[in-house]
Amino acid sequence: MNEQNKDPLHGLTLEKIVTQLAEHYGWEELGNRINIRCFKSDPSVKSSLKFLRKTPWARTKVEQLYLNTF
Repeated sequence: MNEQNKDPLHGLTLEKIVTQLAEHYGWEELGNRINIRCFKSDPSVKSSLKFLRKTPWARTKVEQLYLNTF
């Protein structure tokens, strides 16, 4: 078994993760769970992806929330 198959996020795009979390929690609750402006101020998948791709700590929090939720 190679390393990629052990990664529970393997095959998931960041866009899919953000979209599923937004559908599950709604933007307001997502912003309460992870305090980042792209979830609180005029949130959209596009703006969130732009921020998360440049911000490793925030991306890690989003991925962790996804793993804990689904």
